[in-house]
Amino acid sequence: MRRKYIDAMALVQKFGKPDLFLTLTCNPNWPEIRQHMMTHEETHNRADLVVRVFHAKLELFKNEILKKNIFGKVAAYTYVIEFQKRGLPHAHFLLILEHDFKMYEPKEYDEIVCAELPDEHSNPHLHKMVVKHMLHGPCGDLNLKNVCMKNGTCKNSYPKEFCHETTQTNDAYPTYRRRNNGVSVIVRGAKLDNRWVVPYNAYLLCKFDCHVNIEICSTIKAVKYIYKYICKGCDKISFAVTSNYNSECIDEIQQFQSGRWISAPEGAWRIYRFLLGDIKPAVIHLALHLENYQPITFNKRQRLSDITKNPDRKKTMLTEFFFNNATDRYAQKLNLTYVQYPDHFTWKGAKKMWSPRQSERSIGRIVIAHPSEGERYYLRILLSKIRCPKSYDDLKFFNGLKVATFRESALLCGYLIDDNSQQLCLQEASIFHMPYELRRLFATILVYTCPNNPHQLWSSFEDMMLEDLVNSNKYTHREARKHALQQDETRDIRAEKV
Repeated sequence: MRRKYIDAMALVQKFGKPDLFLTLTCNPNWPEIRQHMMTHEETHNRADLVVRVFHAKLELFKNEILKKNIFGKVAAYTYVIEFQKRGLPHAHFLLILEHDFKMYEPKEYDEIVCAELPDEHSNPHLHKMVVKHMLHGPCGDLNLKNVCMKNGTCKNSYPKEFCHETTQTNDAYPTYRRRNNGVSVIVRGAKLDNRWVVPYNAYLLCKFDCHVNIEICSTIKAVKYIYKYICKGCDKISFAVTSNYNSECIDEIQQFQSGRWISAPEGAWRIYRFLLGDIKPAVIHLALHLENYQPITFNKRQRLSDITKNPDRKKTMLTEFFFNNATDRYAQKLNLTYVQYPDHFTWKGAKKMWSPRQSERSIGRIVIAHPSEGERYYLRILLSKIRCPKSYDDLKFFNGLKVATFRESALLCGYLIDDNSQQLCLQEASIFHMPYELRRLFATILVYTCPNNPHQLWSSFEDMMLEDLVNSNKYTHREARKHALQQDETRDIRAEKV
């Protein structure tokens, strides 16, 4: 899931922030499910039927968004399938629209998102769908025991405030139009009005007859939290089994067991081999290794002498990138960096070779290298900058002079002057790393790379490193900086003790 998350953030790096966040939830009362069940059967006992119908609905949903382009032409997207503890599947979509179809004004939001009860007389079907699927709660004073209640308040901030028109808030979802027009309905014994409506798209809601939430997220700065949310992985539980709990001494270390929570629909979904997620354009993971340090897979019964003599075993994306640049005139004419290569060439895994791309575009991403890895880290810097290198030695040449290490080459090329490499490292990491991870990376840079101006480097990324502390509303910016430094000092003391 971490790899999927980093791949998704690679889309943001190339196409910009996502514009739409959609959630499609399975409806156990779909007619396609009910008509194939016997009288005495219940939905949760037919996991096979539930997932097959949801998969069919999901394909129709993707067709509406990606082929019919009901929101406009989609430049890139990613989605994942999740399963609730009670078993029902749901899908999270993040869409990045083409530049000509992006929304910039709140008036444009109202064309695709609504957060009000529709008129029951002019549109009875839509009114029925909204009341059935898109009303939150009741919670708060109306129902203190609702599942969304936490410390006496709704964790989803319902009921919302009335709002005459849609407005864009600072670094958050928009405040959608919720007019105080006196329209209300009785749901689960409570009177609910526009303040309780979950944002929806009228067309998708009527077509799919299920909970379809839609949010505009184009102005949210910390988009990595959204991608982290959809790539959070499966549910897990901690449990212990004992025969006589009261008489035994509790040893939490010995009793601890960690396991995944697999519901019946998720098991059926995997048995049918349905996709658990997808991303377009595809993100190609470009191999990164020092010379003669490439990973090689082989059968335990094979002889090592046969493996080492086989030249195909030594071929990787990186070695064939060098070979293609040295022998292919088309590649030499394009004069590409390693990252740009997948835009024009396709990696044939079976043949272990690059061939000119004929089909869809893709994005190249060199696998991550940490500054503490030394030469491998500097090799990554050079591959990101130097065009059409023909060998490892090519990367070590500067003005006809060959140096001994990749670090020296990066230094002579000017990539390490004025902390440029550390700046690039933190800039790339800030796209997908959480704030506490950024702080640890900054500490590692101080230890291993000795930047010329640490204070300036900290100031450049201070807001991103303190994002979690400031957004928690517990600290001011100055207090957050002090708290972050105290956390790092405590962590260092614990490491020294270990």
